[in-house]
Amino acid sequence: METSVSSFSLLCIFIASFTISSNFILQVSGENPYRFFTWVITYGDIYPLGVKQQGILINGQFPGPQIEAVTNDNLIINVFNNLTDPFLITWDGLQQRRSSWQDGVYGTNCPIPPGGNFTYIMQTKDQIGSYFYFPSLAFHKAAGGFGGIRVLSRPMIPVPFPPPAGDFTILAGDWFKANHTDLQAMLDSGRDLPFPDGLLINGQGQNGNTFTVDQGKTYHFRISNVGISTSVNIRFQGHSMLLVEVEGSHTVQNTYSSLDVHLGQSYSVLVTADQPPQDYQIVISTRFTTPVLKTTAILHYSNSAGPAAIPAPDGPTIEIDWSLNQARSIRWNLTASGPRPNPQGSYHYGLVNTTRTIQLANSQATINGKLRYAVNSISFIPADTPLKIADFYNIPGVFTIGSMPDNPTNGPAYLQTSVMAANMREYVEIIFENSENVVQSWHIDGYSFFVVGMDGGQWTPESRQGYNLRDTVARCTVQVYPQSWTAIYMALDNVGMWNVRSENWARQYLGQQFYLRVYSPANSWRDENPIPRNALLCGRASGRRTRPL
Repeated sequence: METSVSSFSLLCIFIASFTISSNFILQVSGENPYRFFTWVITYGDIYPLGVKQQGILINGQFPGPQIEAVTNDNLIINVFNNLTDPFLITWDGLQQRRSSWQDGVYGTNCPIPPGGNFTYIMQTKDQIGSYFYFPSLAFHKAAGGFGGIRVLSRPMIPVPFPPPAGDFTILAGDWFKANHTDLQAMLDSGRDLPFPDGLLINGQGQNGNTFTVDQGKTYHFRISNVGISTSVNIRFQGHSMLLVEVEGSHTVQNTYSSLDVHLGQSYSVLVTADQPPQDYQIVISTRFTTPVLKTTAILHYSNSAGPAAIPAPDGPTIEIDWSLNQARSIRWNLTASGPRPNPQGSYHYGLVNTTRTIQLANSQATINGKLRYAVNSISFIPADTPLKIADFYNIPGVFTIGSMPDNPTNGPAYLQTSVMAANMREYVEIIFENSENVVQSWHIDGYSFFVVGMDGGQWTPESRQGYNLRDTVARCTVQVYPQSWTAIYMALDNVGMWNVRSENWARQYLGQQFYLRVYSPANSWRDENPIPRNALLCGRASGRRTRPL
């Protein structure tokens, strides 16, 4: 429907009045649509691996509801926390342009208290693609509360493939039979997590999902690794995958028989039902693990003549070079439009001179007799007040700007609330260095970056000679192979306090993260939205005011 009421008035009216069952779209004349959601967060019994567990449900669902949006839509998500614990949701891949206030991590937001609610007010500004959301506090991620996000192109923007016959989401990842509180207690006691008990696809175990297709038609599958600790590989029995999008970037359309998806990553592929009519297996298996875990779903032809053939197709297991070569083959489609009409390749990222080089080295450490993980020898500890809120109110003693150095110190690890200082419009080169024997997966909130290089061994300035400065993909989560490095270029064009973290959730929980404070001296609403009127205040900010209604 259309109305002449201003968007501000509408927000005031609808945020105050929409009910528990609300989930609707409102078109304001001359503005981008508003999509309203009400989510009730509860604990509930789930049995994903056949064992009763305490799961986190959204509106009674595990996984949570799918978010469907279009570029520049406004998302108004009212979250009611009916857990017994504080709660937050973060939106993996949504850039929250000019508004880290909505990022949903503890460095930017006060938790929603038990029995309380908070309304996220976000915009999918200049974005397309496949993403997901998940709970960011404590170890809630191991209990569910995650779901898919689809951001479609606006009708007038050309998409570089014909409309598919259907659009499916696959949320895959490892899973533990232990409750999330028990897993958290292990980490708090100084122990590491055990090996996962299995893999899930959309919250279900072996053959718990069926995707029905019509013979001869092509389907869009959006695949995200929402797990805790392992990379996975996906393959469709008897079918190939045409890669079309990675975390908001249209890609060169290469064909793959199987695809590695590392922690926190998302891919979009097209699968054509071009085989004899029967059932086929969709196989997910772990990478770089011993033993190898595996689970399957069913690709069901609507005119199927019988069950899928057994056994399921094998995939790669511990081969690192295979995965590295595949990663290098994923390239940007320079002629395709992104969220805007102009071709992606019109942004010549490789011709811009970098203004700063940052080297980040992950490590495992023992501090005060307990297992910890660190970045440049600093193991992050949360402050008593969210960093963004403390920064806004100039509350002293919460964190120190510049406490995260630009380079590894190679000294003993120590605990600190680490914040790296950066300035708006810097163009930075970041080198992720991994001297450990496990694959790392790094995510940066608020940004998409260009993966210009990755290789084995130690990074040196001479490594730049092998950078892809023409058509590498832009994404928000990148892997770093064992004893290897990965280099990215990133334009700091989004003011805020942004979480840089390991997507291995135990490593993140035990310190492998920090915050990047991107600062603009202009202090202008043009660069950053003001603190939301409904912002929750806690810690040393308790009792303060946000801004007048």
